[in-house]
Amino acid sequence: MSEREVLELDVLFVGAGPASLAGAIHLQKLLKETGRVASVAVLEKAAEVGGHSLSGAIVDPRALLELLPDYESQNIPFESEVTEEHLYYLTAGKKFSFPFIPSAMSHQGCFVASLGKLNRWMGEYCENQGVDIFCGFSGTELLYNGDQVIGVRTGDRGINKNGEKKPQYEPGADIHAKVVILGEGTRGNLTKKLIQRHNLMEGKNPQVWAVGVKELWQMPSGTVPPGFVAHSMGFPLGHDIFGGAFLYGMQNDIWDLGLVVGLDYKNPGVDSHHELQLLKTHPWVRSILDGGELIAYGAKSLPEGGWYSIPKLTVNGAMLVGDSAGFMNGQRLKGIHLAMKSGMLAAETVMEALAENNFSEDKLADYATRVKSSWLKDELWKVRNFHQGFDRGLLGGLINAGTGLLTGGRGWGFKNRLSGEAGHTHMEKGLHNDRYKDLQFDGKYLFDKVTDVYHSATAHEEDQLPHLHVLDPQVCLTTCTEEYGNPCVKFCPADVYEMVQEGESRRLQINFSNCVHCKTCDIMDPYQIIDWVPPEGGDGPAWVNL
Repeated sequence: MSEREVLELDVLFVGAGPASLAGAIHLQKLLKETGRVASVAVLEKAAEVGGHSLSGAIVDPRALLELLPDYESQNIPFESEVTEEHLYYLTAGKKFSFPFIPSAMSHQGCFVASLGKLNRWMGEYCENQGVDIFCGFSGTELLYNGDQVIGVRTGDRGINKNGEKKPQYEPGADIHAKVVILGEGTRGNLTKKLIQRHNLMEGKNPQVWAVGVKELWQMPSGTVPPGFVAHSMGFPLGHDIFGGAFLYGMQNDIWDLGLVVGLDYKNPGVDSHHELQLLKTHPWVRSILDGGELIAYGAKSLPEGGWYSIPKLTVNGAMLVGDSAGFMNGQRLKGIHLAMKSGMLAAETVMEALAENNFSEDKLADYATRVKSSWLKDELWKVRNFHQGFDRGLLGGLINAGTGLLTGGRGWGFKNRLSGEAGHTHMEKGLHNDRYKDLQFDGKYLFDKVTDVYHSATAHEEDQLPHLHVLDPQVCLTTCTEEYGNPCVKFCPADVYEMVQEGESRRLQINFSNCVHCKTCDIMDPYQIIDWVPPEGGDGPAWVNL
């Protein structure tokens, strides 16, 4: 039996997203300024930095300016500064412009970007500063000494679908660190375990999620203005489903088209992928895409709960940053600058912890203090009740958001804190009207899930243990069928779950190789019996351009 390799570090960031990368860059700068030396590394499950990074994306440069004051001369691969922006209300056949865009939702001074490209650039910057980045390794288990987090175990390689070791089997490594900073993104496997073990959501509102689905379209030369930004509400989601669409103009005549769907809807038949296809039946959207070609597809979950859904941020030896902590402004649909700021604040705390050789919760709690005294808290506090208002539909949500703008974020204009419920609890039992009965996939503008998944470039070694665990499959065949009609078949935007009829019997088939790592199934399953865990390192989508 092979022995597990042990690597000793001072600081380990998990996940090569904007939070971890900004944190590592900032920490390395602080170390150099003080003449201290510490080993800093980033662990990333994708085959390359940026491979699993998906976003709209519009980047507010506020945190970048603090991290890299000369960022404008750094050749950061932004697509364009925002040159024009629009806000629309869509009906099935028409488009109505809002007369103005509230300043709190404006994107002037921001940049249209590919998050994959940005993270890849930041990863190269990290390495040039002396940070080690380990790509293609999934963190599967937190290591403890008593109640102190002391590192991360990476996943074994070379185990077949039956749980047997293949000839090329390699055990995962144990990476020991004085402090572990989890920046895994939304619903990260290690983050979920940390929150559960230490009860970090005690006294908090449950986190509420959304899923963003998007396509990139290559258009004829000279037809896409870089920096064009449009957001919309209404069609296809209507008034009962939280969310809206976005359209961003990128370089090289590429449209970035996407739809955000709140994972707190009532109808178990809602399908985010199909909603995106419905969006493309709108005359305005269809005209925008005329003559174009689909080139990429992806999906990603988003933390929408707001300030009161942020977990306790620290335990002995570990911290949460970025989407793992829920740092996202749902009103602006922006989280990259918040993630970067959180990573920088974590780095400042770690710097002090290294100087004192103290990695206890009491010491690391200074991170939460820094968050509360920073502009990160100021921004999120103003929108702390934004999402909760949409529990009463689109009109109620807009009224709540409007009063919040006038009252500094108070719910309905007078409540400091609106309560919330986990999104999956909103799902109603029983049959609902089929929203997609008239949807026809023409293979030119409208595509089925399998075709879109092909354009995500996702790939998984077929002969490995499935990374999607259904804890009680019998529930799927009985109770879930009877009560909800197997919503996993709908809410997964990658056609992972399939109910297969075999004679007079049915079985659940899990097409795990289709998975685009959005975690929607882990979030939205009404029985909470689906557990998403990382596949072998390096597997999954390839999104460096998204």
